[in-house]
Amino acid sequence: MPLFARLIFGLVNFAARNGLAETAPAESATGKKLRARQTGIRGETFAYWYLRRHGYIFVARNFTVPGIKGELDLVGYDGSVLAFVEVKTRAGESKEFGSPEDAVTPHKKDVLVRMARQFLLERRIRDTPWRFDIMAIESRPGRRPLVRLHKDAFSS
Repeated sequence: MPLFARLIFGLVNFAARNGLAETAPAESATGKKLRARQTGIRGETFAYWYLRRHGYIFVARNFTVPGIKGELDLVGYDGSVLAFVEVKTRAGESKEFGSPEDAVTPHKKDVLVRMARQFLLERRIRDTPWRFDIMAIESRPGRRPLVRLHKDAFSS
């Protein structure tokens, strides 16, 4: 395991010791969206270094294609397999919206498959095995994030 990835993940993990979301007083809908976006960015950064620490070698982050709806959060190799990683972060104690994994709906899976095929086409990747992973992060106030990695979570 690379020493640099261990060191950086140690710093990120320390910074996340009280959760990934900022606690803030009641705010407007715009403020809530902004805070949710910031939590998502922190979750993706946490996931990136977590997976780097576990041996993933990333080739793309936040891959998009102009004119096509969707985004691939993380794309990297886990050994010889190319993994398209969807990161879902939930902050707070509430189970109102379900677990992070529940947010990967059939429609979202279709979008991810379409984006993955576009990624493979653009990069001219043909004979490499690939899969979809889901990384679920639950960030509770005052506690370290709870992480679940689902390798090969669904197929195309």
